[in-house]
Amino acid sequence: MKIVLDKRLKEIKIFKPEIFKDFRGEIWTKWEKKFLKKTKFNLSKFTTSKKNVLRGFHGDQKSWKLVSCIKGEVLNVVVDYRKSSKNYLKYSSFILNDKNKKSILIPPNFLNSWLCLTKDCIYSYDYYFKGNYNDVKNQISIKWNDAKINFKWPIKKPILSSKDNLAISTSGYKLLLNEYLD
Repeated sequence: MKIVLDKRLKEIKIFKPEIFKDFRGEIWTKWEKKFLKKTKFNLSKFTTSKKNVLRGFHGDQKSWKLVSCIKGEVLNVVVDYRKSSKNYLKYSSFILNDKNKKSILIPPNFLNSWLCLTKDCIYSYDYYFKGNYNDVKNQISIKWNDAKINFKWPIKKPILSSKDNLAISTSGYKLLLNEYLD
């Protein structure tokens, strides 16, 4: 397994596994404890999506997320949401798919979003957090096409959840941001 730090957001780790293939199929390692000494995952989730589903910019202040696409292909975007960071609202983007089998480790105070690029996809989340999980009701949601983030998605009208349709822009979070980072 090879681990690389993202060139733009150094806090993001990219896990590139070695893949064994033979006539039966493939096997690879998603993560190894020796590379994740500070994290002890305590929740794992999967989501299925069809082409053009965009899952918005979501995050919280305490969850580490190890994400990967185990079927199909997604365009994954990670945004630094730490107000005190010199990289505040800067992003990195990645193609995750069932061929490259990459996983991305996303720290707390970063937002995650992704777009399904293929007919369908299965996206995997492994979470590490202390205390209770910040489920949907306690996460920050930023508009998928936020002007300050300014990520150029390859789609004009994605399929969005009602939560993502109602998400507000980063400028609308000025008051909430101070509470979020305290």
